[in-house]
Parts: sequence; structure tokens; C-alpha cells
Amino acid sequence: MSSISKKRRISRAKRKISGRKKLFGTAERPRVSVFRTHKNIYAQVVNDDEGATILATDAAKAAAIDAPEGVTGKCAKAYSVGRAIAEQAKEKGIDAVVFDRSGYL
Repeated sequence: MSSISKKRRISRAKRKISGRKKLFGTAERPRVSVFRTHKNIYAQVVNDDEGATILATDAAKAAAIDAPEGVTGKCAKAYSVGRAIAEQAKEKGIDAVVFDRSGYL
């Protein structure tokens, strides 16, 4: 593995840890955690009090939601995942969340 990709992975891990020190999801305001790969994006709603995942979705499950005109590629996938997780959260009665970007920009 190249030293540049190793450095990026370590830097992201440090940012993720520092961000998680400040964020905590409760039953009233669960945490929305995001994970990205080069091809996909995943999101899950987590209640840290119980240590349980309430909802989860990814780009393959959310493909039915169309992005606005002019939004393509990874941004379109991210849009559809965000809309899908929001709709599922509304169905479960979740109105407010804490956003955990997991060290990503």
C-alpha cells in the first residue's frame, strides 16, 4: 500500500475519533452516520443509548429516488440516500437527528 493512501486513512480515522467524542445519539435525537466508498454511500440512524441501529440504507436501495436536474454521479447517489433515510426516519417518528460525517469533509 502506498504511503499516501495510508496517511489519508490514518488522518480520516483521527478526524472520525475526534468527531465522535463530541457527538452522541439519543432516542430523541439519534445519530446519522455516513460511510462512503468510491462507488457507494451508506447511511444509518443509530441510537447510542441502546447501541442499536434504527435504520440503514445505501445507494442501491435508494436508487428509486430521482435527484434534481443537473445533479449527477456521486452527488445524485448521496441525494437519493439522504432523501431515503429522511423518509424512513419520518415514518419511524424521528424529527431531529445529529449528523456524524465520520471524518469526511
